[in-house]
Amino acid sequence: MKHFKSLSDMHRDNGFLPPEHPMLSLVRITPDLVLNFKEFTCDFYMIGLKDVKAGHWLYGRTKFDHDKGSMVFWKPRQIIEIKNLEFEEDGFILLFHEDFLLGNSLQGEIQQYSFFDYETNEALHLSPKEEKVMRALYESIASEYANNQDEYSKDIILANVNSLLRYSERFYKRQFINRKNLTGKTVTAFTKSLEKYINEDRLTKDGLPSVAEMAAQLHMSPRYLSNLLKIETGKTTQELIHIALIAVAKNKLRTGNENVSEIAFALGFENLSYFAKLFKKETGSSPKDFKNHLLN
Repeated sequence: MKHFKSLSDMHRDNGFLPPEHPMLSLVRITPDLVLNFKEFTCDFYMIGLKDVKAGHWLYGRTKFDHDKGSMVFWKPRQIIEIKNLEFEEDGFILLFHEDFLLGNSLQGEIQQYSFFDYETNEALHLSPKEEKVMRALYESIASEYANNQDEYSKDIILANVNSLLRYSERFYKRQFINRKNLTGKTVTAFTKSLEKYINEDRLTKDGLPSVAEMAAQLHMSPRYLSNLLKIETGKTTQELIHIALIAVAKNKLRTGNENVSEIAFALGFENLSYFAKLFKKETGSSPKDFKNHLLN
């Protein structure tokens, strides 16, 4: 598998003209364009606005469903493969090297945008008005990109990239809210999956369930699942896992003869102090005080 460290190498290997900037590239998508990229990884961020008609698109080992979504986001060192990708209408792909962010506040802030960790089937669905916003920001970047670049160009371009990401975050939240029926089903499916994990006594065998494992069971990326649950319940996946475990712990303290350490171990906690801290956070008292109160 090839790894691209420079945009120039990537352009050359895929038959594109050289980029105007060594760390920034803009690819305009047209209906007559057919994209083919052999399986690769790279050091670039990518943002794509597209309306795919046909073809194969792989990202992070997940096959892209071209009936879903109009914007996708990739981060460095993910596996990407594109075969015979055809488009319904004009779009764009924006690529920038991670080093292009050096010295700019976006270098740290970009880690906050969880949609770079979403799978391809969790793409952003844009309304016509939202799409106009995204296209306008891209055109602002393209205009600056095509001009004779000077000391202000990088900051102007990155300001537009930052705006594009902020709008993406806003539109994703709108998407979650507008799909409450789907979100409700996800909460139900998550709860059933977690209950099954607990009832099958996997806590003792396998330890605490991870967010990644719960997300995989629901065929979602961990960050997408957490964001979806946060909108519906106000809690992240990890918080909901903790709440469920503490509920089990409370029942064990009420009805069983096990001591606190035995209960903690049975629930998959290897660290007793971590269990006690979590229990107090959720209930307001330590496990020992909780049990003593019940006995009294």
